Amino acid sequence: MRKTGKSRRAQEAASIGADLMLAPLVAMMRLPLMAMDAGSSQPWGSETTRAVNEKTAAIAEGAFAAQMSVLQSASRFWPELLSGRTPSLFSGVAAERSISAALKPASRAVKANFRRLSSKA
Repeated sequence: MRKTGKSRRAQEAASIGADLMLAPLVAMMRLPLMAMDAGSSQPWGSETTRAVNEKTAAIAEGAFAAQMSVLQSASRFWPELLSGRTPSLFSGVAAERSISAALKPASRAVKANFRRLSSKA
């Protein structure tokens, strides 16, 4: 059972990594749209505003998710210790879960932006 859990975490990390690898491409697809916004009468056009808002929301959501993940790991400390297992706070599992939780919102945003922007091209 532990093996499937570990492979699930590895698959999730690989998926997040693959989505985040699209970030430079999304930035390059956004540049012409943001350049058009810069030349328009509205300095904060739709794409520029959307980019800033999405990043701010992803950062806030990721920070909250990371904190909740650490809190969950802390709440499992004594049950893990009393059952004879190494607490996830000490083994690094809590940090792994927290990082994964923090990166998920950014991963989703990048993937959604890639889909949206590639349909415009």
